[in-house]
Parts: sequence; structure tokens; C-alpha cells
Amino acid sequence: MAKTAILFPGQGSQTPQMRELVARVRPDLLELVAGMVGEDPFPRAGDGTDFAQPAIFCASLAGWEELGRPSAELMAGHSLGELAALVAAGALDERDGLALVVLRGRLMERAGRIAGEGGMVAVLGDGASERAGEIAQAHGLTVANDNSPQQVVLSGARSRLGDAAEHARRLGLRAMQLDVTGAFHSPMMASALPEFERALERVEFRKPRATVVSAVTARPFADPRRELADALTMPVRWRETLLALRDLGAERFVDVGPGRVLSGLAKRTLRDVELVNA
Repeated sequence: MAKTAILFPGQGSQTPQMRELVARVRPDLLELVAGMVGEDPFPRAGDGTDFAQPAIFCASLAGWEELGRPSAELMAGHSLGELAALVAAGALDERDGLALVVLRGRLMERAGRIAGEGGMVAVLGDGASERAGEIAQAHGLTVANDNSPQQVVLSGARSRLGDAAEHARRLGLRAMQLDVTGAFHSPMMASALPEFERALERVEFRKPRATVVSAVTARPFADPRRELADALTMPVRWRETLLALRDLGAERFVDVGPGRVLSGLAKRTLRDVELVNA
């Protein structure tokens, strides 16, 4: 039987209109996030992960709310979107989820400063997912985001990104250094782990109403505390996650986040599926 999968995006999906959506649909969530962050995070969503992640989390839940909280057999989130997916599936209390996102954003921003000189480069074009590993290995980088067959993001020391980009171009691919504050989803985020792991131990996880697929393992969540912690330093296997959702029967994919990042990646990865945007 055909199933629906709801997708919750991660950083990089922010739009200028997302605050308006949250204010209209979930004004209570807007008030709550401002209190937890210490200010309204939306005007500063472009300043760093400490503002972007809480804003995107709230906008994704507001997008889901605007659609009427559609029920679905399957859910998944890209990076921080995993926390929104777990909240929507009933596995995690919304306030706890938001508190974890606020902490996560702060810790990742701080980890970027501690590690210093970290960055990311996107490798684009047909065959990117097949060649990205050899580029990363040749330049001491990490495959951070395997987003689609045509888009992979590498993470590591900023001083090595230029050579990696040139390597990609020699292979007939395109490359673009990203405007980010750290080498996310790489070992350079390790300093964020201890405090985040302690926070995860303090919250309750329940059995979800839907199957939530982890983007770290590309399998249904088995140990959310471990998998959410691992997501800080391990790759986002989004291409494999989409394929796993399809193997589990998903034929309709609903992107509830701001922008259309995940529906675009699904279009490049899957064939003969229905794509819906909030």
C-alpha cells in the first residue's frame, strides 16, 4: 500500500517569510523560542546556527500545523529536522525538542569557534555522490551531507576546501564553498558532544506514532539519544534516507519546512513519487 512520508528540513532552508508563518500559525511557539534563545531568532537566522536552528525548527512545525498536522506512516528529518520529526511523531515533547534544538545550535556554533578554521564545500553535478568520497579522502575532509546523486557536501579544515573544489572541477563537477561558521557533521564538532549527550539523557523519548527514519543510519530510529548525538559528528545520509523511505513504501513525500529544499532533493533522488510542499 502506498504510504506518505513527511520531511522536516535542516539548516539552509530558511526563508524571509518563515517568521510570518510561525507568528500566524503558532504564536505560542514564537513566544516560547524567543524566551529560550533570549531574543527573537528569526531576524538573526543568517548569523549562525544558534539562531538558524531554532527558527527553522519552529517554522517546520508551523508548516506541519498549517497542513493540519497530516498523519503519515513515515517521517524523517535532515540534520536538526530529525528533532522536529520526532516531535511530530509524538516521540518527543515539543518543549523538550525545542530546548534540545536551542542547545544544539549554541553548541555547534561554539564548537565551530573552538575548532577554528572549519568550513564546508558543496560538490555538484552528475556523479557527485559517486566521486565525493575520493575527493574527501584525497584532501583530509569528511563527507558531511550526501544529499542527492548530484549534491554532496564535504566538511573539514577551511584551508583544504579550495584544493578539494579544484579536484572536483577536474572531475567535471562543480564546487562551491558554503558560507557557514564551522565544519558541521565532522569530527571538528566533537566538543559539542558531551553537553548535548547529557541533555539528551534528561528528556523522555516515547514510542513514535509513525516510523521515523534516522538520517545517520538510514534506518528507523532504534536509540534516539545515541543517534541524535552521533548526528553532530557523523554524515547526513539523506540520499540513502530517501531511498529507505521509498523501500518502506513511501510514494508521497511532503516537505513541511520553509523553502523547498527537501522536495528538490527528493525530485533529484527518486522517480515516480508525488512531491508536496507546505
